[in-house]
Amino acid sequence: MESLKGKTRGEDLFNSVSAVILKHKLPWSTLANVTTDGSPNLTGKNVGMLKRIQDRVKEENPEQEVIFLHCIIHQEALCKSVLQLDHVVKPVVKLVNFIRARGLHHRQFIHFLEETDADHTDLLYHSNVRWLSLGKVCQRVWELKQDIISFLELLDNTDNFPELNDTDWLCDLAFTVDILTHMNELNVKLQGKKQFVHEMQANVRAFKTKLVLFSKQMSDKSFAHFPTLATLKEAPHHVKKFGKSLDDLHEEFCRRFRDFGKIDRALQLVSCPFSHDPETVPQEFQLELIDLQCDMVLKDTFNALKLDEFYASLSAAKFSNIKKIAQRMLVLFGSTYVCEQTFSVMNTNKAPHRSQMSDEHLRSVLRIATTESPPDFDALAKMGDQQHCSH
Repeated sequence: MESLKGKTRGEDLFNSVSAVILKHKLPWSTLANVTTDGSPNLTGKNVGMLKRIQDRVKEENPEQEVIFLHCIIHQEALCKSVLQLDHVVKPVVKLVNFIRARGLHHRQFIHFLEETDADHTDLLYHSNVRWLSLGKVCQRVWELKQDIISFLELLDNTDNFPELNDTDWLCDLAFTVDILTHMNELNVKLQGKKQFVHEMQANVRAFKTKLVLFSKQMSDKSFAHFPTLATLKEAPHHVKKFGKSLDDLHEEFCRRFRDFGKIDRALQLVSCPFSHDPETVPQEFQLELIDLQCDMVLKDTFNALKLDEFYASLSAAKFSNIKKIAQRMLVLFGSTYVCEQTFSVMNTNKAPHRSQMSDEHLRSVLRIATTESPPDFDALAKMGDQQHCSH
């Protein structure tokens, strides 16, 4: 991690990256992939960092094409904007803030829930930077809607929240709860370390197929996968609107994940080599793939080992092309999850009370916090300049 001070233009970012690569004496020609959050200073067509990186790589190796990916988790979160949920989200956030942002109302509401023996003891806050929070907040409001209405009646404040008595708005809220629940399930599957891109792409592909199924069932007035919406008798009157929202969401997923679509065939070849038709792959892989599929020992090895271990065990002389493309696909980062997790650690450590931390101190703290290697305390103790035996 490098600290950037001042401007963060594409040129500034590229210069910082170049300095690190030069420091570690890494060849540009072996750069396989860069994954970003899609910001303009990174992806700009003419002066963005990615364009500068591609030009620099081609200076050393004109045939090398760097694979640029937009974080798959970030794109999944952005897709929900096409659903146009502001008319649902704003009243929900307003309601939560009315109850939680005022100390007296918040205490009264918690006491009210205790008295009525409600399923939950409080509402949840919504945070734009937490991708899973919106669905959970809407679900909690839905589950406590009767308690909320009763509480507002006690305060004589129902006029400020007419949506709670609007059947059309409640249908939209129910649909929002269900579709965001499905999207949150996908988001959770995409999170975590040590995920290969083909695994993440498979989850996205499955979700797109689910959206097609949801849209078809919605047009047939079937709510099998929308349990919240199914509880409302007015739901069948809104199937056309909800069906269009599902179609729009499917189209948005197809549009946003085109960068992953470009490498989809290569990912399928690497992830499922024994079920891939040799005639559908490029010619340089065909003979090697046939040899691979006809070797029963290798097939058993494929089922027994992890994917990266399997390709590492292949003969470099016999399967050179397949090993090369496997290496290229398995080193890809499908998301910026590791970076975001490290930023969270940095925010925890770089607190106002630790304002004297230098970049070098912070880098050391982050290295310790994010490493999976156990420290050798005995060796570290022996390296000390002064032994404090009294301690």
